[in-house]
Amino acid sequence: MKLLTFKEGPATKLGVKTDAGVIDIALAESALGTGAAGAAPHTMEAFVNGGASAQTAVADLVRRAVGKSGAWLRDESSLTLGPSAPNPGKIVCVGLNYRKHAEESNMPIPTHPILFSKFNNTIASPNEPVPLTKAGKEYDYEVELGVVMGSTASNVSEADALKHVLGYTTANDISCRDLQMRTPQWLIGKTQDKFLPIGPYLVTADEAGDPQGYELKTWHNGVLRQDSHTGDQIFTVAQVIAYASQFFPLEPGDVIVTGTPAGVIMGLPEKNWLKPGDEVTVEVVGLGKLTNSFVAG
Repeated sequence: MKLLTFKEGPATKLGVKTDAGVIDIALAESALGTGAAGAAPHTMEAFVNGGASAQTAVADLVRRAVGKSGAWLRDESSLTLGPSAPNPGKIVCVGLNYRKHAEESNMPIPTHPILFSKFNNTIASPNEPVPLTKAGKEYDYEVELGVVMGSTASNVSEADALKHVLGYTTANDISCRDLQMRTPQWLIGKTQDKFLPIGPYLVTADEAGDPQGYELKTWHNGVLRQDSHTGDQIFTVAQVIAYASQFFPLEPGDVIVTGTPAGVIMGLPEKNWLKPGDEVTVEVVGLGKLTNSFVAG
């Protein structure tokens, strides 16, 4: 399934994208009733925490709704989309995980995954303006494949790692390079407000296929800057999950952003850092395009 969230009044609701439009899960269940698979969750958090039974209930409801018309069928262009992972318990990031990006950064190829974190204040929606504050100057984009965990992974093997993944999404790991490089710890260059736009869709693992088979692209003010493939990752998604799970549990709803390929502003000969008025679109092909503008903050 291809899931999304959208905002309606104070609520953030769960939807499923289909060829006919977005199925509003709450409205569909209200109209069609609870199916044999049980009640469907109405929020992304409930979907994530509900495990396999929640996924089965939503899939059953979608099957019953497809091909029928009703108020539950929404036009995506009329919706205010929310983040595909609204409230992760942990945000785990991987640095220098593409060989060509490490080379353009003039840094050695890592021998172990370089892990760091972001906080929940960084989560942003598709189309949401991202503020650039005067705390730093060298603002940069990073298209990344995002992974959302579906079950607890603790000290798991590489062979079993992907069994714990709920789905995959597009993310932009926005970074402030002068703050990031101020000390050996990258935290302050990564955690300003809205520095992790994520979405628009969460594609469940059963439909997403091999995470090492995705193209990644970034456009800065309409100019293609990043154009690569997850096949260039130094550490695969399975390897990252297995490695991280040795040190702390990865739990349902946790997000892993798995590194960015070459083409970031930091690696370009001319450093046209992000500034208010700029627009960046990132895409993991098959998981959706994510566009955000930048404003003074």
